[in-house]
Amino acid sequence: MKKETSGIKIIAKNKKAFFEYHLEDKLEAGISLTGSEVKSLRDGQASLADAYGLIKGGEAFLLHAHIAQYPPSSIFNHEPRRQRKLLLHKKEILKLESKLSQKGLTLVPTMMYFKSGRVKLELALAKGKKQYDKREAIKKRETDRDIARRFRK
Repeated sequence: MKKETSGIKIIAKNKKAFFEYHLEDKLEAGISLTGSEVKSLRDGQASLADAYGLIKGGEAFLLHAHIAQYPPSSIFNHEPRRQRKLLLHKKEILKLESKLSQKGLTLVPTMMYFKSGRVKLELALAKGKKQYDKREAIKKRETDRDIARRFRK
C-alpha cells in the first residue's frame, strides 16, 4: 500500500489487466461492502487478479475479487470472493451495457483505493490482447531496461 499526495490511498492494483488487455475507457465506481471487508481493506488485504465486472438486471457487480477475511470479526466475517454490487448512476450502467454488447469487450477492475475515506474502484472497458501483442510488450519492456542500464553506466 502506498499513499499518494492527492488524498488517494491505493489498496490494490491489477497489474495483470495492463498486460492481458488493451484498456480503453476508464471510470470510477463505488462498491458496496460489509464492515469486516472495509477493515480488511484498511490492512491492504485485497487482490483484483481474476476479477471482472458484470451487468445484469440493470445493476453492476464485481465478481471474483478477493478480500481476505478479517480475523477479529469472528463469526460475522464475510465470504472472500463474494459478488459485490458496484455503485454507479443509471446512465453510466446503460452506457456500459451498450458498450459491453460489442464483441470482445469486457469490464476489468484496474485499481481499488480509498478516496475521502470511501472505497472506490477504477474500472476499464478492455479488449483482450493477442499472443503476439503480449510478446511485443515483453520485448519493448526488455529493450527499455537495457537502454536504462546502459545510461546508468
